[in-house]
Amino acid sequence: MSEFDHFVGTRSVSGSHALDETALHQWLLQHLPGYAGPLAIEMFKGGQSNPTYKLNTPQRSYVMRAKPGPSAKLLPSAHAIEREFAVMQGLKDSAVPVPEMLCLCEDESVIGRAFYVMEFMQGRVLWDQSLPGMTRAQRAAIYDEMNRVISALHTVPFDEKGLTSYGKPGNYFERQIGRWSKQYVASITQPIPEMDRLMEWLPAHIPPMARDESIVSIVHGDYRLDNLMFSTGEPKVLAVLDWELSTLGHPLADFSYHCMTWHIPPGAFRGIGGLDHADLGIPSESDYIAKYCERTGLATPDQLKADWNFYMAYNMFRIAAILQGIAKRVEAGTASSAQAVSSAAGAKPLAQLAWTFASRG
Repeated sequence: MSEFDHFVGTRSVSGSHALDETALHQWLLQHLPGYAGPLAIEMFKGGQSNPTYKLNTPQRSYVMRAKPGPSAKLLPSAHAIEREFAVMQGLKDSAVPVPEMLCLCEDESVIGRAFYVMEFMQGRVLWDQSLPGMTRAQRAAIYDEMNRVISALHTVPFDEKGLTSYGKPGNYFERQIGRWSKQYVASITQPIPEMDRLMEWLPAHIPPMARDESIVSIVHGDYRLDNLMFSTGEPKVLAVLDWELSTLGHPLADFSYHCMTWHIPPGAFRGIGGLDHADLGIPSESDYIAKYCERTGLATPDQLKADWNFYMAYNMFRIAAILQGIAKRVEAGTASSAQAVSSAAGAKPLAQLAWTFASRG
């Protein structure tokens, strides 16, 4: 899972993330309006798969996202930062708040990898979905704003925004189930019987609405509380971050992924499952779904309720496959952080939870 956080601080640039600062400075002088040195570069801490840098100048700061360094082995479709740039550029002047995109460099000869520069935004990233320290009214307002923004994303007229070719049309669920099944099979470290059952069950139980090829939107792919930046003084999203997994797809896949938080207990995945939502002022999942349906007009709560077990099973299967990929890298010695080890351990319990939803379905 990718993480893009402005606010766990910065560190000095080192090792494989080092780059030619002089070459970057010269390129920015030519391509970034208003830019003037001297330039000082730091890196944001955190587990981003695309290194994220803070560019400081006397006048202002910027954020730069780059592909990993030349030594990294990249999958052809991975780390496509030009896609991140395109979708955020396309969403400018929409109801979906995004940072301003300033310039894109696809010429890898400049610093050895493609990169883009965007505005640096000041705000807060909320990591704990139970929102400790807030009042009931404040929590309700944060959740309502989160709902407003994902509803806005799923109703953006992407054709008008120049994003018609941002993803493949049709068969979204079939393609995703196939993709993550392959990923899982390629990264098995120990058998998980529930994953085998899910790989059979999911393609056979795709509901009619999930097969409806006329329902297409921009999907974020990892829409959750800690991929949003809020204003420090009010419950207002300033920017949706981390567009690495975005594409054109089925909005209900994206929305149901976001709703997994109501079913996952607090801990490694930062869920709110098992908490007293009414006492906290957090909406129930059914109220949250109803508000999304009201705002988007994509479905009725009853339609979603009938198919909800499929959507939950599908999303938990997808995450289990991603975590199994991390487990494979831990086994191979290419992912050794404590975070990677604990993430890898989550594949089996998540697959088991997915199968409980499938069994109900």
